[in-house]
This record gives sequence, structure tokens and C-alpha cells, in this order.
Amino acid sequence: MPRERARRDPQLGAAIRKRRKQVQMTLQALCDRSGVSVGYLSQVERDNATPSLGTLAQIADALGVALEYFIAAPKPSDGLTRAGQRPQFSLAHSSLTYESLAADFPGSELSSYLLHVPPGYVSETVSHEGEEMIFVLEGEIEQTLDNQSFRMKAGDCLHYSGQTAHAWSNPTEKTARILWAGTLTVLTRAGAIELPELAHKI
Repeated sequence: MPRERARRDPQLGAAIRKRRKQVQMTLQALCDRSGVSVGYLSQVERDNATPSLGTLAQIADALGVALEYFIAAPKPSDGLTRAGQRPQFSLAHSSLTYESLAADFPGSELSSYLLHVPPGYVSETVSHEGEEMIFVLEGEIEQTLDNQSFRMKAGDCLHYSGQTAHAWSNPTEKTARILWAGTLTVLTRAGAIELPELAHKI
């Protein structure tokens, strides 16, 4: 009996490779997590082989996404979120509250969140690959880039390379609300937050 096959899509391999790189995973690491051989994964990523649905499900699970991420065509409505209906979450040992804005589809690179920043919050100083943009919606924050500080109020926006050492804080007595967008990835699985190596650096 022939195995059930995934829909033939010349972009499948590229989508798998892009997702793997987004979460900073080597082919060997994906092999270890999925149970699929490195040689076969390499063929899949080059679109020289089409995995069965079962194998694709193993790959998707190892990459932290559902099977539909690779085989379902996204609808325009998939990217729509409604005010007041977005679930909020927090990371362990952090006082920040997040609301996810970005859609999750093959090839997507942008992450976007609404951040609720409590009074007195101070982040660590970090640098990393990618880029970030912050737009202050309410309140004030102080952003530091390479030892230069910017006091930002509602309506102010800053776009910068993640490779520039940066940190930010809320030095006021009022909660700030900011829109953050960037090319870092935060995975959510079964309601829990699973962080790639850099994701906690938002």
C-alpha cells in the first residue's frame, strides 16, 4: 500500500529550510529532534524528495509548528487579530506582558508584539542578529543604543540593527505600551512559550 504523500509544492523545501534557520537549528539538530536522517532532510530542503505526511509532521513538530504550517494555504483572515481578543502571556521571571500580532505562515520572517511595560522595568543589554523596531503607543520608555540614550514618548519610533548593543527601561511611574516588531522568533506551543536562543532578548 503506497504511503500517503504530502502535496507536491516546489516551495516546501525552501519553507522548511527558512523555518530551520529562523529557529537557529542545524540539519543535524533537526535530524536529532525529528528522527529523520540528515541525508533525507537535505534532499527535502532541496526539493529533491517529498516527505510523507507522517514524516512532514515529525519535521514540523521538531521545528515548533503545526503540520498545517507547511501544507495549508494561508487565508487573508489568518493575519487578522482583534483588539481585546488577543491572548496575553508573560515569560517566566519577567514582569512584561505580551500580545502576539504577527501571523505564522511559511516564509514569514517578521515577529510583532504589543508589550505592556510596568513602571521601573529595566532590560539587560544585548546584541544579536536581525533588526528591531519599536513604536511607543502610551507612556514613555528610555532606549539605549551603543551607550546613547533616547527618551521616547507616545508616537516616537526607533528602528535599529540588533547587532548594536541595546537596552531599554521604563523610568516612569506609569505602565508603557509599545509596539515591537523584528526578525527574532518566539515560538508558542500548546499555550507555553518556547524560546529560541535569542528570543528572550526582546
